[in-house]
Amino acid sequence: MKERAKLNLLHNPRLVAVPILIAGVLAAVSVCASAQVSLTTVVDLAQRNSSAVKLAEADLQKAQAALAQTQDAYIPNFVLGSTIGYSHGFPTGQPSVGSATMQSLVFSYSQRQYSKAARAGIESANASLKDARQQVALEASSAYIELDTVNRELAAAQQQEAFTAELLRIEQQRAEAGVDSNLELLQTRLKTAQLKLQRLHLQTRADTLTKQLNTLTGLPLGTILTDHASIPEIPPVTADQAPLRLPGIDAAESAAQSKLFQAHGDDLAWRRPQLGFGAVYNYDSNELNSYSDYYRNFTPNNVSFGIQITIPFFDFALRAKAKVTASEALRAQVEAEQAQRQNDVQIATLTGSLRELDALAEVASLKQQIADAQLKTVLAQLESGNGGSGPGAPPQLTPKAEQLARIDERQKYQDALDAGLDLAKARLQLLRALGHMDDWLHELHTK
Repeated sequence: MKERAKLNLLHNPRLVAVPILIAGVLAAVSVCASAQVSLTTVVDLAQRNSSAVKLAEADLQKAQAALAQTQDAYIPNFVLGSTIGYSHGFPTGQPSVGSATMQSLVFSYSQRQYSKAARAGIESANASLKDARQQVALEASSAYIELDTVNRELAAAQQQEAFTAELLRIEQQRAEAGVDSNLELLQTRLKTAQLKLQRLHLQTRADTLTKQLNTLTGLPLGTILTDHASIPEIPPVTADQAPLRLPGIDAAESAAQSKLFQAHGDDLAWRRPQLGFGAVYNYDSNELNSYSDYYRNFTPNNVSFGIQITIPFFDFALRAKAKVTASEALRAQVEAEQAQRQNDVQIATLTGSLRELDALAEVASLKQQIADAQLKTVLAQLESGNGGSGPGAPPQLTPKAEQLARIDERQKYQDALDAGLDLAKARLQLLRALGHMDDWLHELHTK
């Protein structure tokens, strides 16, 4: 008898499949664990892969090159050349076989202003680069936190579908037994369809967010799994605290200052003289022309050098250019002031929204706690068998009540997650608007 039982166990396909199922689950868990990417890694990869950051880095290199160009104007250049050619009759040009020229700026009122403009341009480019990196960090963090939240909601929605399937089975049995009407069965089917639609909506959100993170980081599709433990607590910050200097506003103000220096330089260009240095060496030849027939003192080696003084008179083109750059400087200053005002409005808007979202998150959390307590009460009553038919006695609970309580608890759990997500995103945006984004980045790298 024991041998027959042992034989039945060995040949039972369900029992044989159990080790295979366990092995598959363990393998899936190990793959998922190896594919998890922390929030810090996502932010770092997004900053490296961002087109906005790369463009800001290119603008910084351009600004640095512009400063070098203004400073190098005082360094003499050195150019070699040759104009070999044949001429007949009276020579129309200098018979230069080889030439070397040197030229540089000695003194210019305008060039000093141009150098100041270039330095201000570097400050603006540095601030723009920092602003771009912070913006990318905000976008990547928001998308990562939302994807982590949606994944947890999706797991809860799948549990809801399982509870609803069990509820539908119970309701069909009650309808067949005449306990419940067909209307209640139809309502249960409607609830099943609604929860399926909700799960599909969450799946679409998760796929979209995953694609967005893959685009931000440059990682292949399907390689990002969120790690909830890697998300630090958002530093508490309120509008009552004094806002710090924003890199974007610093960039706008430095750009306006650069335009102002440029306009001042262009204005001095038609008002002030400038000094330049020049030197020329020519090695001349008389082999291919009759140069010596017309010039007695022909020598092959010729050198000239000196200081060039330029004093502008009635240069209306320079005056017009100065007016153009002055208008650009005025526009840049207005844009910087506008950026500051817009940020002030954003701070006020986010502060009001944050108070409301904080209250909504508290309400959603309390509803979830109440639903959880109600579920425990229902389970306890079902286990103890409370209820009766006597006067004043509570009715006996059924398995239908259990599934309804489970479904409601999972729904309140998702609502609490959604409210917490909205609150977290608003806090991150307020951090950014108040200039405390570096605090968040510090939290990421110390997590």
